[in-house]
Amino acid sequence: MMPDLSHNAQWVLFSTLTLGMAAGIVGCLAYWKRQSLMSDTLAHAALPGVVIGFMILGEKNLPVMIAGAAVSALLGALVVNGIRASSRVKEDTAMGIILSVFFGFGIMLLTIVNRMPGGNQSGLDSFIFGQAAAMVRQDVAVMTAVALLVCLVTVISFKEWKLFLFDPQFAKGLGLSSKWMNAIYMTLLVVVIVTGIQAVGVILMAALLIIPSVSARYWTNSFGWMMGLSALFGGGAGVIGTLASTMGKGWPTGPFIVIAASCLFLVSLVFGTRKGLLVLVVQQWTQKKQLQNSLTQQNMAERGA
Repeated sequence: MMPDLSHNAQWVLFSTLTLGMAAGIVGCLAYWKRQSLMSDTLAHAALPGVVIGFMILGEKNLPVMIAGAAVSALLGALVVNGIRASSRVKEDTAMGIILSVFFGFGIMLLTIVNRMPGGNQSGLDSFIFGQAAAMVRQDVAVMTAVALLVCLVTVISFKEWKLFLFDPQFAKGLGLSSKWMNAIYMTLLVVVIVTGIQAVGVILMAALLIIPSVSARYWTNSFGWMMGLSALFGGGAGVIGTLASTMGKGWPTGPFIVIAASCLFLVSLVFGTRKGLLVLVVQQWTQKKQLQNSLTQQNMAERGA
């Protein structure tokens, strides 16, 4: 049964819809850059910045905390690139190191804040698993505006992204700077992560970036259609998860959004028109049937001869 939603809850629902769409689109870019793990790393690396932003002002101020999360996540990305460039450590190993170190540091700071006078009332724990119900009107407005801006920037520069991801040499010949495109990509990734961590949480934000794009891949080979489907799946997961979390008191939003995204992935895995399990079974059965018919015809021809 659909719960009765207040005016503020409706705005929260719209914000998670736009967040899911933005995450799906940016996640599609990360999928084709083969950097899906980077989203997980930056999401965990954002936690220290959130807590430090709170400690600076001594109160919950979303713009300041988002700025802190952005600085912390960008610092994590720079350290990953620095480790990869200056050592023999592989990129995925460097990501795992930075993910663990930054998240552990963030948990340590969070523990310190919770032991301060009034710290346990700060609401920072909601940034771990996400709690959209704890968002106020200002939080919703900021999240919605940023998510829509990310969608707009990505859609406007669709041709540039297509060249950058699939034919970088041709893009370079046309004067498209790979350095700037990488910088814009990393900025979009960080912006989506730091904007969505209050609703989805630092632990599960990566799932909202990864799962919709992987689900969309089972339905199409077209980059444009995949980006659109990824946005659709991400937005749908955001709406379904948020509605589910409103049915109980204090239920975290992030896990329900991820469960909704996972259900969409399972549907895509089974029924996807491109290498979905059902399609593969039908193709194998058809090939087997054709082979049997071919052998039968060959045997009949041999007997006739």
